[in-house]
Formats: sequence, structure tokens, C-alpha cells
Amino acid sequence: MLLRALSFLFPAVSLCGFSTITAHGDDWPQWLGPQRDGVWHEKGIVEKFPEKGPRLRWRAPLGGGYSGPAVAAGRVFVMDRVAAEMDAAKAKVLHEGKPPRNQNFLRKLLPGKERLVCLAESDGRQLWAHEWDCPYTSVAIYAIGPRATPTVDGDRVYALGAEGDLFCLSVKDGKVRWARDFKKDYGLEIPEWGTAAHPLVDGDQLICIVGGKGSVCVAFDKLSGRELWRALSATQPGYCPPVIHTIAGKRQLLIWHGDAVEALNPATGKVLWSVAVKPTFGMSVGQPVVEGRRVFVMSYNRVSACIEVAEDGGSARVAWKGSSRRGIGGVFNTAVIQSGHVYAGGQGGKYLCARLTDGEQLWSTFAPSTGGRPASWANVFTIRHEGRFFLVNDIGELVIARLSPQGYDEISRAKLIEPTHRVGRRLLVWSHPAFANRSIYLRNDREILCYSLAD
Repeated sequence: MLLRALSFLFPAVSLCGFSTITAHGDDWPQWLGPQRDGVWHEKGIVEKFPEKGPRLRWRAPLGGGYSGPAVAAGRVFVMDRVAAEMDAAKAKVLHEGKPPRNQNFLRKLLPGKERLVCLAESDGRQLWAHEWDCPYTSVAIYAIGPRATPTVDGDRVYALGAEGDLFCLSVKDGKVRWARDFKKDYGLEIPEWGTAAHPLVDGDQLICIVGGKGSVCVAFDKLSGRELWRALSATQPGYCPPVIHTIAGKRQLLIWHGDAVEALNPATGKVLWSVAVKPTFGMSVGQPVVEGRRVFVMSYNRVSACIEVAEDGGSARVAWKGSSRRGIGGVFNTAVIQSGHVYAGGQGGKYLCARLTDGEQLWSTFAPSTGGRPASWANVFTIRHEGRFFLVNDIGELVIARLSPQGYDEISRAKLIEPTHRVGRRLLVWSHPAFANRSIYLRNDREILCYSLAD
């Protein structure tokens, strides 16, 4: 089934919690960029691709994984997996009694190692790598590597592996400053599709989705790894990254787990409000996005909802819930809100625009994804750049388009990377790229590539 493992700045809403992340002008130091909002601010970016596509700056070998790159201070950080040589069909099945017939839920024990790799931004040469032993216990057909994007904060980089291994390492040389084991320290039972929520730096804290009893969300001292607070219990922790917004004048840490969307005081973990929005199979993946006092979430099986926060910021209610004809039920991607309209990749690759106030779908198209028809798990990532959007589909194409309530207007398209991950009858690439230094950095299960997008 799935997993990956994916907020917008408006007059009444400001994204907060990232002031301590060192953004070196053109960097992309964490999931969805410097402000964790999926907005690319660089100038001098190509308006239309050259006939032969963007210029390839460099390529470097890499192992498997869904982990997107982070780019900071002249370095590129990305996680991968070095699998042990074995016949996966003969691997130990991790189910008591009769195992599930559906391969999307079949867990196996798969030996191997995970790594955090640091590359030179200039040419892709490896500067250092930190490796740790990590047998996988999640669903076997998706157990190709780590899910979370590294988070860079000054001279430290934080890496979260698919089995709950959290590391704080030196940016300079990869030396471990501290580490935590979510299974050992918090009794985490690894979700079907692994640990996937990208760590969030907020001031002196590192906020993580963990998942044990009373510890769905845990804040650590970012320098020492000491626990500062823990909060929430849920049937499943989900896969959704934590994100902080200022809503109704209050800084609110939004957590979407297997049972509900909840807002916490990011300084203490105290619950501000809770609204029951249950993702199918615990598959909360894309992070909540916000405009004004409205919060939009979406997930598999056409699950979506708009939550309206009260004027005092201390309570909330569901304004509307989605369906096949209302809202957008995206799976792996994070939605974009612009001027009261939501844009996102939905079920089967259909890309949609919906009105935020009531969820009415204004248009849909398969153009950014498959070109014309539904496909299993087809996905599109959306990045906003000035008055247009960069859309990244799962067959390795980058699309420049204008999106508005009136429709989809494609400007340019280029094939950049080969999909390598087989899901059903399709080959896919499900790793979110980074946009920095007027370039795009994207990976599959064999390599990472960097293309220039400079004008």
C-alpha cells in the first residue's frame, strides 16, 4: 500500500518554528524547504525547459529509499539502504498464524543497513557516510529504504530511519552527537510501512512523531537528545510530519495520527484542540496545510477534511468532509492552498482543484501524472514558485504549470530520472526532490541527480 512518506503563508497565518534552522539563502535544509511550506523563493529560474531538457550538473550512486534530499551549506544530505544479499521470497514472515494474502500488508524480516550520506553540492562526490545495522520488519514490498528527509540545523543534521532510529550528527564529519531508539526507548511498534515523519526543529527542540503509549509526539533537546516533553496516544502514529502554524494568534503544533488531527502548544505539548479525522489504515502522510483559520488534510481512500479553528484558537470543528466528489483524497503528497483554493494530486493520479470553503471540486486532470487515465498509486508532488508551480510526478518527469480556479495550464515538461521501484505493474519514484541553488536534486533507488534550473 503505501507510505511516505508529505501550509501556506497567508496574511492571517504565518509559519513559525523554523527560525533556528540555518537557511543559507538558496538552501533546502528540510522537508518541503526552508519554511516547510513547499514554496521555492529563488530568482533567475528557467521559464521553460530547453528542447533537450535541463542541464545535468552531476550524478552519484545511491542505495534504495524514499528519503528526499536536504541541501544546506554547500552539502547534500540523503538517506539510503544497503540491503543484505538474500532471496526476499525466502525471508522470515513476521506474522503469528496465517500471514495476510494481500502483499501490501505482508511483513518480513529483511537484513540490511541504513545510511545517511553527505555529498558535495558542487559535484556530488561523497564527503562522508554514517551507517548502522537495521533489519527491516515493515511490509516487505515497500521495504526499500528510509522514508524521512534529513533535517539540517546549523552544524547538526538529524536523520530518522525506517525502524525508529534517530541520530543527531555533525554536518562537518558525520560523527554521532546523540541517538535515540524509538523501539527501545518508547516501546514503538513499527507501523506497517515504517517510521516516516520528518523531524522538525523548533527553537531548542527537535519534535518527532514516535508512537508509543502517551508518546505519539515527543520533543527532544536538539543539542543533547534529552526528552523535554511527550504527548498523545493513538491506535497508530501515522506517517505525517509535525508542522507549526500560527492560527488565531496562537502557535499551534499540528499532529495528524491514526485517529485525529490534534493541535498542541509546541512549548509544552499541551493539547489545544482535537478533531476526529481518521485516515484509512492509519495512512496520514501529507502534512496539514493552513489558510486563515482553516486546516486541510487528505489521505488514501478519498479521505479529506477542512477543519475550522475557533477565533480564540482553543477549539476546532470539522467544516466539511470529503468524498469522491468533494475535497481531494491525496495519498503521498502534501496539498497547496492558494487564494482559497486547494491543489493536489488525488486518487489514482487525478490532479484536482477544490474550493477550501466547501470542498467543491472545480476541475480535475490526469495531465501532470499519467497524461490521460487512472493508474494505481499515481502521485504528483507540488512546489509553488512565484506565479507558477513545479509538479513532480512518479514516472520521473518535472512539469512547469500554472494553476488557477479556471484550470490547468501546462508550460513545459522534461523527463529527469528513471523510476526504479516496482509497485504492481508500474515502476515508480516516490522520493520528494529538493530545490536549491537554482537546481533540482532528485533520487531513485540507484542514484541521485542534480539538474540546473537556472535561467
